[in-house]
Amino acid sequence: MSRNPFFNLSKRTQMRVFPALASCVFTLLAGLSHAQGLADPPGTLRAEDNAAAAVSPLGNVRERSATLRELGIDYEITLRGTQGNIGVPFSVRTDEIVNEATLHLKYSYSPALLPDLSHIKVTVNGVTVGTLPIVAGAGGRALTATLQIDPRVVSDYNHINLQLIGHYARTDEQPDHSSLWANIDSASTLSLVTAPVALANDLALLPLPFFDVHDIRPLELPFFFSQSPDLETLQAAGIVSSWFGTQAGYRGAVFPVSTTALPDSGNAVVFATPQSLPDELATAGGAMSDIDGPTLAVMTHPDDPNGKLLLVLGRDARELRQAAIALALRVPLSGAVARIGELTEPVPRAPYDAPHWISSSRPVMFGDLVSQPQQLNVSSYSPDLIRVGLQLPPDLFVWGRKGIPVNLKYRYTVPESDNKSALNISINETFVTALPLNGRPYAETLPVRWWNSLGARGAMPVEQRLTLPTGPFSANSQLRFHFSFDRPAQEHGNADVSAAIDADSSIDLSSFDHYMAMPNLAAFSNAGYPFTRMADLSESTVVLPNAPNEQDFSNVLTLLGRFGSSTGYPALRVSLALPGDVARHADSDLLVLGSTESQPLYTTWRKQMPVDQGSGTRRFVLSDWLLARLPGFLTSATRRTDLQTTAEVSLQAQPDDVLMMGFESPLKSGRSVVAFVADDASNMSRMFEAWFEPGLLKAFQGSVVLLQDKKVTSLAGNQTYYTGHLPLPTWLRWYFAHHPLWLAVTVLLTCLLLAAAARVLLRLHSIYRRREGRQ
Repeated sequence: MSRNPFFNLSKRTQMRVFPALASCVFTLLAGLSHAQGLADPPGTLRAEDNAAAAVSPLGNVRERSATLRELGIDYEITLRGTQGNIGVPFSVRTDEIVNEATLHLKYSYSPALLPDLSHIKVTVNGVTVGTLPIVAGAGGRALTATLQIDPRVVSDYNHINLQLIGHYARTDEQPDHSSLWANIDSASTLSLVTAPVALANDLALLPLPFFDVHDIRPLELPFFFSQSPDLETLQAAGIVSSWFGTQAGYRGAVFPVSTTALPDSGNAVVFATPQSLPDELATAGGAMSDIDGPTLAVMTHPDDPNGKLLLVLGRDARELRQAAIALALRVPLSGAVARIGELTEPVPRAPYDAPHWISSSRPVMFGDLVSQPQQLNVSSYSPDLIRVGLQLPPDLFVWGRKGIPVNLKYRYTVPESDNKSALNISINETFVTALPLNGRPYAETLPVRWWNSLGARGAMPVEQRLTLPTGPFSANSQLRFHFSFDRPAQEHGNADVSAAIDADSSIDLSSFDHYMAMPNLAAFSNAGYPFTRMADLSESTVVLPNAPNEQDFSNVLTLLGRFGSSTGYPALRVSLALPGDVARHADSDLLVLGSTESQPLYTTWRKQMPVDQGSGTRRFVLSDWLLARLPGFLTSATRRTDLQTTAEVSLQAQPDDVLMMGFESPLKSGRSVVAFVADDASNMSRMFEAWFEPGLLKAFQGSVVLLQDKKVTSLAGNQTYYTGHLPLPTWLRWYFAHHPLWLAVTVLLTCLLLAAAARVLLRLHSIYRRREGRQ
């Protein structure tokens, strides 16, 4: 064992210590040159400090900024009361140190605030970085302020706290008076100037530095193949891209592909065999030049000391896939190079068991839906929201149901007397209900209220059964809880009140069936359905165009990454095919890429497709434009049923159009096809960008989506088919509810049959009695 205790630390600890040591060294240098600067309070950042902090061991300074909305505050901040506050989290990449941090605030405050007693206090990780004074006559105006943050107080995970110290009177004021407020605009920005820090070449750090959970920006990770990959190699790369997609999650991810040269700088993933491994990598990698089996390695970019390369190596495509699976399944790895031994692939996934989706086979505890138990706890009279993410299966059949059952358990500081304190519950921005915080469960009927009053007041936790309406749900919904405490009139201090949602509260989808009218491009764009029905994509096939190019490969990897972000599981069993082999994948859902020239299936399936592309004009045989009456995310029917006639819509085709179509597979009924048509495969990147913008993503509906520039046009077609299964009694009730004429015909026919049967029975009975009379 080494005598130096530093080398006895774990790899991850060493990786954390390196940036800290570098930061300390440069802070010390700054202190030697500017001793007076370090004597200033922590909230003061002098110009000399900035100059010293800009020095980096590796140089190559980077600048970036993010709004408070991009940092997760998706609402306008209103600070209320004498000590209203809000927390804003932000983080710094592990391979960076902060040289400079600046907070640009846009704010306003009540004209009633007293300037000599009021201000807005700003802290970072508990250290005051500035105060915003209240200026007489400036109340109600839109104001701006710039605060410098000492980089020495910034760590990996950080917390900006904005607190209103507000007073409208010198004596006898109400702490929650309506005149005590200040607004912080969510367009306020945080700017960081960072310098890179070299990390060790260690596979144990994965997914660092290729993906860093601290980085809230979309992931862009290039892939390099030294030659055009075959389908098996591309499938292995798809496993890796889908795994990175699971890591990126809500951020989104794109994967540019090159087959000619490595990216000049930054991080990248390299797929190679002994014959195709570039010389500069074999020389720099040392042991990597001898590939004798599935291998994973990480090395420094030969042209960029701040970049890393993740090498997926093998002697053939089968071994490349084995190495990719080992990476995606998080097989324990360490060191710069790891050779993969025998690997047992996991059993195929069952339908609807995606790790990110709420299970429809059992109740799911809220504790399993948050990353940290502390997220379910709040304190103070004006606490922040408690948020629980809910990602539901898109084809959940909710027709005829009142809603989704939730068994809610919560606890709170019980008010001394009944007042207006309440727990407000909402789904996204839609209010659901309010539960009074009076120490007893809430009941709507008088007898139950009387029964609850017999119990002890204040028994915790309070257990409440709720039914959540399905209308407000989207692909990625938030169940939001806001504890609103009514401060007693005699209470003027900052009394200690707290509340929590118990981790064993649960949501139960086990009584719901899966059934959906198709095509439904909203379900595809938001959740990857129907491909993500199997989390490992075992019933999905991606059909590339003939002679695919680099951009086609990139589109495949990006789509698989998006599926991974939806399911939380890598695409271990997805199939890839060329147009000539598609018949062998008839029992699959098909994702088809290409242009009308490069993809012959668009000609072969022309009669089954909802779009007829003529010379320069696209004609849509559709029921109508999707106007304001767009279907919800959870619905039993996705077609417009209020239109009786069929309209033909004609649009002038543009060279940069991207067309997405959904229709039933011509190869097998009940299977789906989602087709992307783009004359230039690079235009698909615009479709991916639209998916990353919530405002545009909402417009993806129906059977056809046409993207022209930044305009999204959605249409609903006449073709309808169904996926999933319903029990026969449920199916009959649903079918006749939507087809009352057939119900009338069925009832009439049933009556006629019963009448005929009764007539026959009566005639037989009459004949029998006549025979008895003769005897």
